[in-house]
Amino acid sequence: MTLQVQLLHPDAVAPARTRRGDAGHDLRAVEPAEIAPGERALVPTGIAIALPPGTAGLVTPRSGLAANHGITLLNAPGLIDPNYRGEIKVIVHNAGAEPFAIAKGDRIAQLLLVPFVAPEIAVVAELAETERGAAGFGSSGVL
Repeated sequence: MTLQVQLLHPDAVAPARTRRGDAGHDLRAVEPAEIAPGERALVPTGIAIALPPGTAGLVTPRSGLAANHGITLLNAPGLIDPNYRGEIKVIVHNAGAEPFAIAKGDRIAQLLLVPFVAPEIAVVAELAETERGAAGFGSSGVL
């Protein structure tokens, strides 16, 4: 299986795993950004990808940025459809108390490839019964 990556910007870096065995591939910024507390910025990565058949891409936050600075992704996880060929951009949100600066080349998010199914839709009059049924939020108790 191969993830094809197109570098769209001279400073773009292909997604890469930091350590062998990591699930996520780091995505890097190709432009600097300054994000005030409570604000967001659309940060370009300078790359486009062709996902392997049967996979989608999830753009997820980096735990260190979240824990140390309150930096997350506004639409986490972001979804990259397998037929999308445009530049990957990341909606970075500052939930922290201090302004946050992103420099060119900083790791801002992770790309996780996941298998997916896309079944045909069938509208039915009723669904098969289960033990749980329609019991929703809180139905399994507090503890």
